Amino acid sequence: MLFPMPRNTQRTILHVVMDAFFAAVEVHDRPELKGLPVVVGSPRDKRGVVSTCSYEARKFGIHSGMPSRTAAQRCPNAIFLPVRMPRYQEVSRQIMEVFQNFTPYVQPLSCDEAFLDVTGALRLFGDGPAIAKKVKVAILEKTGLPCSVGVAPNLFLAKIASDMNKPDGLTLVPFSEKLIPAFLAPLPIKRMWGAGKKMQALFKSHNIHTLGDLQKSNPEQLAQWIGENAASTFLRRAFGVDDRALSTETKDKSISNETTFGEDQRDPEAIEAALLDLADKVGGRLRNAGFYAATVQIKVRWKDFTTITRQRRLDPPGCDDQTLRETALELLRKEGLHSPVRLIGFGVSGLHETADSPQIDLFQTLEKQTSKKREALSRAVDTIRSTFGLKSIRRGSAMKNET
Repeated sequence: MLFPMPRNTQRTILHVVMDAFFAAVEVHDRPELKGLPVVVGSPRDKRGVVSTCSYEARKFGIHSGMPSRTAAQRCPNAIFLPVRMPRYQEVSRQIMEVFQNFTPYVQPLSCDEAFLDVTGALRLFGDGPAIAKKVKVAILEKTGLPCSVGVAPNLFLAKIASDMNKPDGLTLVPFSEKLIPAFLAPLPIKRMWGAGKKMQALFKSHNIHTLGDLQKSNPEQLAQWIGENAASTFLRRAFGVDDRALSTETKDKSISNETTFGEDQRDPEAIEAALLDLADKVGGRLRNAGFYAATVQIKVRWKDFTTITRQRRLDPPGCDDQTLRETALELLRKEGLHSPVRLIGFGVSGLHETADSPQIDLFQTLEKQTSKKREALSRAVDTIRSTFGLKSIRRGSAMKNET
């Protein structure tokens, strides 16, 4: 159903974010975990990081991105569970379906959050808070999971509001331009969307600790500190001004996977095997999403945490496993393994719905025919794996590496 946008009506934006999404899904699927500190990510005794954790675990100071070993030290009784991305994606699709029942104007930011422009649905479902309540109930009924919602006249304010009363919160921002600055003033500068840790540190070095401090700052002086464009953007947001339109573009811009070795890896064969496994996973996701990649990229993090990325364009764009594997190995071998490897990653970007190239010649026509054959083979492998499991058909090198 399409909702006509009323003319001369102030926008009503919702920002909906699931509460501790991965952990909440795990607790939903295993009710015996309710009330316990649950950590989703790498195992407690392995190198790797926390993906997300329950609110019970957060009481111990555990947070996303923290090394799993550190999380285990802070909470020895925490329950560590592996990431089950297919399950989370399944629930994410259910959530997005709920959003579409209220408005076609949905901008997903990730698998567990999205903006909804419900301006055109006000007459049908009630005002912003009423719609937010209905969305919360619908998601709970559909998935059994709680969410938090911010209701505001623009994207920036809605995102700030959704984080103010978590978990299971609903926060309404004043829609009066005169009241918005006072609403924002007490908030710490870290709540400023777009201000990373370095920018926050820079603000604080100039005694700007809250959005209210930023509202009172001298525009010319601020421009000298952070540049004219950034100063203009942050000042406007400090007063709650955000004219950006909601984008309903939902296509992935990139697809990637990475893995952290349990110990720094020196064996080239093991490193290449891990890279090929990642290429296979990304290739499967790429084909499942219906895209062809124009760029292939590898990521290598050395023992000293130095990280490099290397990429190569594909012309024509491709999605078959053989092309992705060959390109990945070419990039890795060209870089060389001059130091023990801590992490290896593989990704694709420049996603297209077709494999057409802007330049077509005889050579590319023959190459495209080869790519089509490779693609057909890869899709046949996808079908086998979806029916009999991921390990039902594997590369010989991968099996050798496990023995």
